[in-house]
Amino acid sequence: VLNLLKLFNLTLFCMSQLTVHEIHQLAMKEVGDHLEAEGYEFLAVNSQPKRTPQFVCVKEKKLYFVVVQGTLYPKAPKKFDPELIKKVKEHAAKNNAQLVLAGVGFAHAENYEFPLTKKDPYAVNFQGLEPVQ
Repeated sequence: VLNLLKLFNLTLFCMSQLTVHEIHQLAMKEVGDHLEAEGYEFLAVNSQPKRTPQFVCVKEKKLYFVVVQGTLYPKAPKKFDPELIKKVKEHAAKNNAQLVLAGVGFAHAENYEFPLTKKDPYAVNFQGLEPVQ
């Protein structure tokens, strides 16, 4: 009975953890709010994690491709896949767009070492857009 109870508790815990899709959606919200506050105009939004760029925007008549990445602590939010960046950079160049990266990290607000579940308050690590040269 004790083992069954442990398994039940573990199952409940795993069910409430954020999924990769939910982490990405939180990151999209953070970045979208930032872009809007900074005066970017949205031309296209792609909320799929594997499809890039996630945002195509214009600001001061300049085109921007924004790649969004959401991570959970301790993963570094600014560490992007170099192959992906190379591919998107080429796509941006063909469209005369500036490529910018938006890495967003999330952690449990009370203790970064705690797992982040759907019901927990969270801390956000987003340091703005990072231009790719």
